[in-house]
Amino acid sequence: MIEKTVRDFAAKEIKPNISQWDEEQFFPKKIFHQLGELGLMGMLVPEIYGGAGFGYAEYVTAIIELSKVDPSIGLSMAAHNSLCTNHILMFGSEEQKNKYLPKLATGQWIGAWGLTEPNTGSDAGNMQTVAVRKGDGWIINGSKNFITNGKSGDVTVLIARTGEPGDKHGATAFIIEQGTPGFSAGRKENKLGMRASETVELIFQDCFISDDQRMGETGDGFIQSLKVLDGGRISIAALGVGTALGAYEAALSYSKERKQFGKSISNFQAIAFKLADMYTDIQASLLLTYHAAALKDKGQTVTLPSSVAKYHSSETAVRVANEAVQIFGGYGFTKDYPVEKFYRDSKLCTIGEGTSEIQKMVISKEILKD
Repeated sequence: MIEKTVRDFAAKEIKPNISQWDEEQFFPKKIFHQLGELGLMGMLVPEIYGGAGFGYAEYVTAIIELSKVDPSIGLSMAAHNSLCTNHILMFGSEEQKNKYLPKLATGQWIGAWGLTEPNTGSDAGNMQTVAVRKGDGWIINGSKNFITNGKSGDVTVLIARTGEPGDKHGATAFIIEQGTPGFSAGRKENKLGMRASETVELIFQDCFISDDQRMGETGDGFIQSLKVLDGGRISIAALGVGTALGAYEAALSYSKERKQFGKSISNFQAIAFKLADMYTDIQASLLLTYHAAALKDKGQTVTLPSSVAKYHSSETAVRVANEAVQIFGGYGFTKDYPVEKFYRDSKLCTIGEGTSEIQKMVISKEILKD
């Protein structure tokens, strides 16, 4: 039911606008309000907070279907659900949950999540955005970059350093609303792909927030972030699967229609074998992603399976999109066909929420544990 609902919505509301949004780097905020009306902006949020009360299996299904049509929309929907909303769900106080989750889960508000900084990408422990205690609140100074939904987001979960650099208990999470004095969006990135997904810099200049905006205990922010990212990587794995499927399905259809030497190019072994490899890689990624989702739904630790799924599916997305362009030949290099966009979009999957290199670090560390 979820698959059909999302597929029908994407075909009607997203597909006709893909090229324009991509060319203009337009963030279609209205679409996310509509997704909220369908229950897709609070998929993991319990019904008591206005959410859909679904699990990760349903959530993965929705991201895949969106990303098959436009990975940009899948990315922004995933960041809203997995990072911002899920962080508040997992670590917010009851008061914070009641205040923010109903607005986020219904799509009335859009959420962002700020961890990455200009000089500390994977090295998040040395972040330079600092929160200093003052009276009954905190003063925050610094900046974050590559923040999805950063400008249009109504609320941002921010991770700021409150202790010494490198200390895993030296960061704290805060909830900051748009319009808070001292908090603003900076430069919007001009990107290779995922261009309809908003990616901006966040700037904090003597930004004062009260202590009731702090989430969890002081010093627990980085630990919280790692747990949030474990689930977030499942959503990026789904993003990779959807991106790969979109490229594959376009290439499969084209290979049956395109005639050379009197027959469809799908009849040539060179093309047929490409399609076979693409299909096999996607199926493996799909199973890894649903496996991680099932474990997450059971409440098990998913550090290893989520990293495996994210690593495999993101690399698969790049390989499949590359082969899709090759199957299209010269037409694959033009904007008249969808595969050049899938090709550009796919690369982000190997970078966002932990690069492929970081995934290999996580995987190797987990499998080498005594």
